[in-house]
Amino acid sequence: MTRIHSVIGELNEDELRYEFETAQPFPHLRIDGFLDPDFAREVMRSYPGYGEARAVGKRFFGVNENNKVQVSDSDRFPAPVATLAEALLSQSWLELLSRVTGIEHLVGDPTWQGGGMHLMSRGAHLDVHVDFNVTKQKLHRRLNVLVFLNEDWQPGWGGMLELWNTEVSTCVHSIAPVLNRCVIFATSEISYHGVTKVACPKDRARCSFAGYYHTHAAPEGWDGTEHGTSFRARPDEKLKGSVLMPLQDIAMKVLDPIRKRLDD
Repeated sequence: MTRIHSVIGELNEDELRYEFETAQPFPHLRIDGFLDPDFAREVMRSYPGYGEARAVGKRFFGVNENNKVQVSDSDRFPAPVATLAEALLSQSWLELLSRVTGIEHLVGDPTWQGGGMHLMSRGAHLDVHVDFNVTKQKLHRRLNVLVFLNEDWQPGWGGMLELWNTEVSTCVHSIAPVLNRCVIFATSEISYHGVTKVACPKDRARCSFAGYYHTHAAPEGWDGTEHGTSFRARPDEKLKGSVLMPLQDIAMKVLDPIRKRLDD
């Protein structure tokens, strides 16, 4: 057993490495009791309400990703969340991730691009997708680390993290976002994942913290193609797949150049 940071619990590297290497439909693992239990509750209790987070973060509302708020600015992190962020950027954690996953020279992202505090309110969802593969800094995205922060989360509240096969025809794993569970998975062209519709009470939100990890070197076999987040419809989402998603893609192609000019 290994203890690599004061707020992270003891980890069995051999077991984690085996789980990651043998997992289907793509390399991943889950760790229950990831953080020191008292610290996990401290982080959970420090999260703002959905309305407060919406006032300081980025809100997503669209066909593929709706009623989700992302707070990536570390200056907005409550003190316990800042401590968690520091642990997930520590050299000891990066080295452990490399040993467990076999991906050498991993680097964290102190800007938390796309990551940080995530809150999903009642009615929120995140469709099945693969993530963008190259950052603005030209780093290659290799791993997602998700820490769930939801005490007494009920099965009927949805918000399940789904891992799908390459064809997006079968959901292979449906993982509840329960308090102090960590899920780590390889980010690749086949790592299709999504979140089912959230149905928690109106005064609750599905809370998680997301960290993404990269390498300067491209993954083996990369064909040089850079892409953004790519969504796919589930088998029972015929209308969304044939009509709504294509319409949103067209709208994004029109809006993206405008947004880039504004950013410049």
